[in-house]
Amino acid sequence: MNNNLPSYNELPEVFAINLDSLGAITLTGEEQIKYLQGQVTCDVASLAKEKLLTGAHCNAKGKVFSAFRLLERQGNFLLLQPKSSIEQSLAELKKFGVFAKVEITQDTEHAYLAIAGQQASIKMAELFQQVPDSLTPVVHENNTTLIYIAGNTSRYVIIDNVEKITEISATFDFPIYESALWNLLDISAGFPLLAQQYVAEYVPQMLNLQAINGISFTKGCYLGQETVARMQYLGKNKRALFALTGQDMVVNVGDIIEKKLGENWRKAGDVLAVYQASNKQSYIQGVLANDIDDATELRVKTQDSNLTILPLPYKLSTDIE
Repeated sequence: MNNNLPSYNELPEVFAINLDSLGAITLTGEEQIKYLQGQVTCDVASLAKEKLLTGAHCNAKGKVFSAFRLLERQGNFLLLQPKSSIEQSLAELKKFGVFAKVEITQDTEHAYLAIAGQQASIKMAELFQQVPDSLTPVVHENNTTLIYIAGNTSRYVIIDNVEKITEISATFDFPIYESALWNLLDISAGFPLLAQQYVAEYVPQMLNLQAINGISFTKGCYLGQETVARMQYLGKNKRALFALTGQDMVVNVGDIIEKKLGENWRKAGDVLAVYQASNKQSYIQGVLANDIDDATELRVKTQDSNLTILPLPYKLSTDIE
């Protein structure tokens, strides 16, 4: 394992990430589509066609328990997400699941590994007969499932049992990093990372889920749907997810982001996720007022260095699709 964590500009042309911080909730059973459709923001009925969906699981007030990537593997639905957001989401899904023909568990069978970088597709083609892409984002080869995740940095997730993942990673002639590097890629991609303390704190639009096709406004009712729809149609949402960076600072999840007003500093938002590169460059995912712009001076509370807003690979739109 490579303990030297690169900044975004230092990423190698190809590298691997040991995704031991990634987990999944598994659903199986004859009513898995019907049940999950009534629980999450994405259109589960479209999974057979789309193969990979982004979505959120909310409480009745529309606050997000978890943001996930959904796929099917061997007849089971996997809701891939950080392990930190699984506990409460799993408990809530199981609470209502007793009324449906569905079994809901935390995945303990699989290990997860990522290959990423500009040359990642070439390395994947050396390992597997078919490499997933934007048109076919999920591919199954024997017992192995491969996922393509689009973004500024191409990345692939490999899902299999621990023995197979260990066998695959042993063949690599490129760096293997710890799972913290996955945070950098999700922060840069604008994909929400919910630490346990922020579970059930934000509605989906505050986490930009509408911008990454994580909300269906046409599928019908699901838990929290009224709040989500009201936010969208009435323009009530005043917050958004941002990626920020700063140099020579120590940042932790839960820290406060401040903005400068005159000679004073006032709270602007919260730190959801952090990646600290070995060169002391910090990358931060935060929820701030959605009218914050590049001219606003920002800092992490008690830190002297200012933060810079990084561009995300999508636009925040209020248009209904």
